Amino acid sequence: MSRNEKILVTFALVLSNAMAGLDGTIVNTALPAIISDFHAIQDMGWIVACFLLGMAVTTPLWSKFGERYGNKVAYILATVIFMVGALFQGLAPNIAWFIAARGLMGIGAGGVNTIPFIIYAELFTSLKRRGQVIGIAAASFSGASIIGPLLGGWIVDQFSWHWVFYVNLPIAVLSIVIMLVWFNLPQALNKADIDYLGILLLVGGLAAILVGVQEIGVLPIGFTLVLVGLGLLLLVGMVFAERRATDPIVPGRLFKNGQLVSDFALFALLWGAFVAFNIYVPMWAQGLLGLSALIGGMTQIPGAFANFGGSELGAVIQRKFWRYDIISLGAGAFLIAFIGLSLANQHTSYGVLLVLGAFEGFGIGLSFNILQVAVQSDAEPRDMPIATSFAYLVRILAQTFMAAIYGVILNHALVTGVRASQGRITLTMMNRLSNSQTVGSLPKQLVPKMRAIFFTGLHHIMLTVLLLLLLVAGILIVLYARGIARSPKSMLR
Repeated sequence: MSRNEKILVTFALVLSNAMAGLDGTIVNTALPAIISDFHAIQDMGWIVACFLLGMAVTTPLWSKFGERYGNKVAYILATVIFMVGALFQGLAPNIAWFIAARGLMGIGAGGVNTIPFIIYAELFTSLKRRGQVIGIAAASFSGASIIGPLLGGWIVDQFSWHWVFYVNLPIAVLSIVIMLVWFNLPQALNKADIDYLGILLLVGGLAAILVGVQEIGVLPIGFTLVLVGLGLLLLVGMVFAERRATDPIVPGRLFKNGQLVSDFALFALLWGAFVAFNIYVPMWAQGLLGLSALIGGMTQIPGAFANFGGSELGAVIQRKFWRYDIISLGAGAFLIAFIGLSLANQHTSYGVLLVLGAFEGFGIGLSFNILQVAVQSDAEPRDMPIATSFAYLVRILAQTFMAAIYGVILNHALVTGVRASQGRITLTMMNRLSNSQTVGSLPKQLVPKMRAIFFTGLHHIMLTVLLLLLLVAGILIVLYARGIARSPKSMLR
């Protein structure tokens, strides 16, 4: 491919990152209005988890689909599914329809978010150039994240939340057209037998575990344990099935690479923490401080700017510093953000949320690029596509699992608080609290108590995130103590 063709294709793929950034922040801004409209605050965990579940179960399948039918076909198909899911969400007449459409969009997102990084590795063999391109992609995510809260808040306040999902449609169409016309990179297709058994066991195992986790506190604990146990059995069965497969979905040799496993573990913990800020800080601003959807969404803007700065800084310094030094710096910024949120109270000012958001954004921006390039560098060349998609799977599984846990934590606090009110406060009233347009209809004398209930749930979520980040610190300390952090492979040249 010519230089101009590579630029056009990179632009089309960067648009996919922009769609992801735009969708994430717009949806998070619109969530209070959505759950208020559908009276579904108790289903908020499912709204988030269903999208992440769709991504989780399909992410490794998209990389295999790309190996078999070409990454061009895989990317275009994934983008079409993503686009249809967005359209159906905007048309949703009830919460069941909305959650199903959210899951469909998640299936498309599994390919939209992973195939581009596989294509970047094919287009740019230089780690330096690839790191710069991934930095640009991350910056586009950050840029869209800046626009998303403003645009989403304005749409929700001026029109209705349904319209926030239509914004992705023209972006998706433009990306598809560019890929159809200008992406013509030759690719040796994989003709090995399809590992159908591995696919079924992987999808079934992940789905059973994640549904079981999501229903903690809703279904009887015995049923939840059965689902989780079934999921674990299916995944164990997959491990044995993969040993006999000609072309396994997830090759066991990935887990014999200690440095690659460390990358995966850091991915999981950092992104499990990241999802909490994106979902719950806008709700903090709206539910506790009584701000509009627009102002609540703006809590994401400092983090988006800082994410941009962290992404660009990481791409610049990756050839001069040890990777784990850079990751430690990012994790430290993340830790500062959540220490602050853990110490905050329900009267903490809006400005403090903005400052903590900047630390959170810088931490994730600095860590993401380095980990993404590290995974592709640590994996064997033949395993680069599946290692890339598996890293994303780990990331999505962590987000899905932790989103479910956070939802359980919040629901437990809400139910406990409502019961303690002895009938004065209901879950329907708590639904209205999170929407600035409906909070005025609540009895004024009960609003402080309702906000206290809501804050309890948010506070427990932030403490949980703090534990994840302490685990990140523990892993990094072990890597330094064993000398792995200063090994030759830890310098990305």
